[in-house]
Amino acid sequence: MSPYPAVVLLCLLGLGSSNSSQKSDYTEKQPNIIYILSDDLGHSDVGFTNGFVETPHLNRLAQEGVLLTQNYVQQVCSPTRGALMSGRYPIHTGLQHEVIYPGEPWGLPLDETIIPQVLKEYNYSTHAVGKWHLGMHKWAFTPLYRGFDDFFGYYLGGQNYDSHRNEKGLDLRSDYFDENGKFVDELRWDLDGRYSAELYSERTVELIQGLKSQDTPFFIYLAYQSVHAPHMVPQRYIDQYSSHITDEKERVFAAMVSSMDEGIGNITKALENTGLADNTIIVFSSDNGGNVNCVREVTSSNYPYRGGKRALYEGGVRSPSFVWARNRLSPSQSDAMIHVTDWLPTFWSLASLQGKLKPNNPIKTKPLDGVDQWLAISENLPSNRTEFVINIDPKPVMCGHQVPHAGLRWKEWKLIIGQGGPPSGWYPAPDVSDLENPCGPHDSYIELYNIIEDPSETKNVSDKYPDIVKMLTDKIRAYNATAVPLGNKKKDPASNPKYFNYTWMPWLDMVAHDDVPIELETYSITKDLWLDGNQLSEDDIEFSRDACFAPDSNVDSVEF
Repeated sequence: MSPYPAVVLLCLLGLGSSNSSQKSDYTEKQPNIIYILSDDLGHSDVGFTNGFVETPHLNRLAQEGVLLTQNYVQQVCSPTRGALMSGRYPIHTGLQHEVIYPGEPWGLPLDETIIPQVLKEYNYSTHAVGKWHLGMHKWAFTPLYRGFDDFFGYYLGGQNYDSHRNEKGLDLRSDYFDENGKFVDELRWDLDGRYSAELYSERTVELIQGLKSQDTPFFIYLAYQSVHAPHMVPQRYIDQYSSHITDEKERVFAAMVSSMDEGIGNITKALENTGLADNTIIVFSSDNGGNVNCVREVTSSNYPYRGGKRALYEGGVRSPSFVWARNRLSPSQSDAMIHVTDWLPTFWSLASLQGKLKPNNPIKTKPLDGVDQWLAISENLPSNRTEFVINIDPKPVMCGHQVPHAGLRWKEWKLIIGQGGPPSGWYPAPDVSDLENPCGPHDSYIELYNIIEDPSETKNVSDKYPDIVKMLTDKIRAYNATAVPLGNKKKDPASNPKYFNYTWMPWLDMVAHDDVPIELETYSITKDLWLDGNQLSEDDIEFSRDACFAPDSNVDSVEF
C-alpha cells in the first residue's frame, strides 16, 4: 500500500491536473531557488503523505511538482544543516555527534564553502530566514559572514515561538550590511509576542516583493522553527481542528503544521503576484524525522517508517519532500535516492546552467559527498548515487543510541551497526492505534534491511546475507577512515546572555576567552567490539530503555 494519498497519486499519474503535460523550456535561464526546511517534521505530519494534517498549500505544490520518495537527511538538526550547506557528510565536517547546544563554541568549520558562497559567484543574491544552528560563538560563523546578504531569524537551535528567548536570552535579529557596507546586527525586541512562523513567512514575502525588480536571480533559505518544541501556536490555528481532533496536544501540533502551511501559501501567492513564480524552484524538506522520543505524548508521526529523530531508521532520516518548478518539471514521483548533501551540487548545476556559465571567481571546495541530481529529478532518471553514509557516531547521545553506531545505505540494502535507535518503534499518526508502543523493540548490533522490499524495517535479514553484511561493513570502515574528529566543545559559561543585556551574542568576539574543547574518547568502528555477537548486553538494553523517557538523564559514555 502506498504511503501517499489518492489525491496526490491521481495528480502524479496526470489525472488530477489539466496542465500536467505542459512543460516549458526554461533551461537557458538561471532559476530563482527557495529551499524550505521544516524542523522535526515527521513523514506523516503533512497532507501530501498521509492526509492527517490539513496542508492544502503544501499539497498543491507537491501535486504540481515532483514528489521525492527517497529524500534523505541526517537524524538531527545541526548535522543536516551542515550537510545541506557544505555538500559534505557530517563525518567530514565534525558534525557527526549531537547538535550545537547554546553556549558551545563550535560550528560548521570556516574552511567549508557553502551554498550562498557558490551561488554568489553566479550573481545570485542570497537571503536566509529562520533557524541557523551552525555556530554563533564568533561573528565569522554567522550567516552574513558565510555568504548571505541578509538574515532574519535566530542563531541557536530552539527558543520560545513568541518571546524568541532561550535561557532568558533574546535571539531574534535582523542582520544586514548598511549603505556603507557596515555589518548591522539589529536585535528585534519589538517583535516580542509575534509568532515565529508568521514572522518568517512575512519576511520571505517581503523579500520576494523587493526582489521583483532586480535583474539577477535569488536564493532564499527559509528554515522554519516549526514544528520543533516547545509546541505552541496561536489559537486561531487550533480552532480549525476542534471538531475532529479530541486530544489537545495533537490539536496544537496539527495547528503548528497548518500555520507553516498557511505561510507557504502566502509565499507562493507572492511569487504569483510578482510574476516570479514561472522561474522559481521550490524545494521542501524536513531536517530530520518527527520527535517521538523523550516526549510523554507522541504527537508527530513517521509512519509507516520506523523510528524518528535521532535514529538511523527510516523514520529518522527519510524526509517528506518535493520539488516544485512550474516550467521545468511535470507532475510526477521520483524514487531516486537523494541525500541532503546533493543540494549544493544540484543548485550549483542549475546556477551555472549545467556548466555553460563560468563563475566570477574560481570556486574552491573540499571534496564534495553530494552529486548533481537535477536530471534524476527533472527527467525521472535513476539517481546519480548508489550509496550514502547515514552517519558514524562514536559516542552515545541522550535520548538516542547508547553505544557507538554507524549506518550505510547501498542500493536496496541498509546496514546498521551498533544501535539504530532509540527511537526504535513505529509511531502512528493519531488515528492509528494498533502498532507497537513508541519504545519499540531493541536493536541488534548488526541489522540489515532490504529497504525497497521492507521500507518499514520489520525484518532484520543480516543472518541470511552475511556476504552483504561484510561488504557493507567494509564500506563503513573505509568511510570511517576518512572521518575527522568530533567538533563538539563544552558549554562556555562566558556565553551566558546575562552578560549581554540578556541577549545571545557571539561572545568570543566580545570577551577575552579561550576555547574549551570537550574531552571525547573516540571509538573506532574497526574495533572487534563492533562485530562481536548480534545482541546488546543487558546493561546496554537498560540504557536504551532508560533513554526512551528520561530527558534529564546525562549519559556521557558507555563502558564495554
